[in-house]
Amino acid sequence: MSRFDLQGIGMTSQRTRDRLVERLREQGIQSGAVLAQIGQVPRHIFIDEAIAHRAYEDTALPIGHNQTISQPYIVALMTELLLDKPRAKVLEVGTGSGYQTAVLAGLCETLYSVERIQALLPRAQERLAALRLRNVKVRHSDGGEGWEANAPYDGILVTAAAQVVPQPLLEQLRVGGRMVVPVGPSEDQQLKVIDRTEDGFDEQITSQVKFVPLLGGISRS
Repeated sequence: MSRFDLQGIGMTSQRTRDRLVERLREQGIQSGAVLAQIGQVPRHIFIDEAIAHRAYEDTALPIGHNQTISQPYIVALMTELLLDKPRAKVLEVGTGSGYQTAVLAGLCETLYSVERIQALLPRAQERLAALRLRNVKVRHSDGGEGWEANAPYDGILVTAAAQVVPQPLLEQLRVGGRMVVPVGPSEDQQLKVIDRTEDGFDEQITSQVKFVPLLGGISRS
């Protein structure tokens, strides 16, 4: 049994997570399913013990290798935008700590997740295993290339900012599918929602955001 089963998951009360959910609701998150999932996932097991007391603050926190665990509001917002309707097969680009992965896993049938920084994967996989999330498949690869073997996807969520939307990700999105992706340089990033239609791609900008950059080869827009 993982050490997270024995120690981490029981470390904070449900009341603490409920307070976070209420803050997210006050900030405009409307999806009951997303809020419920945020309330169930123990965010403290996805960060180092030294800063675990900050786990339920609505802020991004470092996870090493110049990466962060996203602010809970952003996790909730991106998940809500992606899952405007049920999407059975989802690709996550950027496993990171595994927190966004765990939130998504409870809301879709099958989740595929790719991570460019190999050193982050063992702990993320251990955390996901501790939560008994058996519908998640994770691998080390260039996020900009997606995971072609399992395409097409009903939804794609990208957790790092690309300079331009990687073409392989667009190609791996099913007609009728949706991608949520931050795009742009560090000083001017926009969160985009891209829907694939029979005629091409419809794109809308939802907000200004700030993400770590998407590592690896960046493809054509």
